[in-house]
Amino acid sequence: MEQRYATSPEHIPTMDTDELRRRYLVQGLFVADQVNATYTHHDRVVLLGAMPVTGPVALPTFPEIRSQFFCEHREVGIVNVGGAGTVTVDGLDYSLAHGSCLYVGRGAVDVEFASADPTGEAGPARFYGVSAPAHVAYPTTLVEAGTGNIRELGDALTSNRRTLNQYIHENGVRSCQVVMGVTTLHPGSMWNTMPAHTHDRRTEAYLYFDLPDEARIIHLMGDPSETRHLVVANEEATISPSWSVHSGVGSASYSFVWAMAGENQSFDDMDRFAITEMR
Repeated sequence: MEQRYATSPEHIPTMDTDELRRRYLVQGLFVADQVNATYTHHDRVVLLGAMPVTGPVALPTFPEIRSQFFCEHREVGIVNVGGAGTVTVDGLDYSLAHGSCLYVGRGAVDVEFASADPTGEAGPARFYGVSAPAHVAYPTTLVEAGTGNIRELGDALTSNRRTLNQYIHENGVRSCQVVMGVTTLHPGSMWNTMPAHTHDRRTEAYLYFDLPDEARIIHLMGDPSETRHLVVANEEATISPSWSVHSGVGSASYSFVWAMAGENQSFDDMDRFAITEMR
């Protein structure tokens, strides 16, 4: 497990590109037959990546979280961004197609990941998880791709027409802290989360996926009055502290998993910044 310590807006002007990427960009999540984890001290969120190829892989107990098993004091939302697969939670199998979401509640002891057909055209399953501490145990719940609460946002005229699918949220699958969903850009639209915003009460992470290998996302971050950018490839994640805007534009169409944890679960609790206010 890699650890990333908390930062503040005052740190940003002192960072060069390499340091920005070390602190806020998460790469290499999906490695064959491994579970990789990055722990950010912003709201104590853990980002996970699992890619089972030759056989199932188990969610380990990382010593950094000081628990007997991963979900002893935590919950986790999982989205499959690869080929079809299965997550087994304490002996119960949950089949996840591409884009489907599984919420695993506090107290789940054994969590295992498997691919349905790792050598098939769609390739192995690639399970992306976002975890946060939990003080209440909610039931493990599966949400099939496209069956959450759907919100249509943006406009083709401003190149940000997108479909937002809420999976884990206060009016859907219940959780203690984690809020999670998937947003897909419509053909011809490249901007996400515009106008940009911050969540002064929550940390948010994006995982970009379904992006062609030769394409990239220009992901905006930092204080709205002094923004920076990260150049992000397919299946890489970005960490957005509560004080940081998070918005981006792609050189091709894409989807992204968004997930938050922190003070509350209100999706619309955000401070918006028009592009004319940003620098």
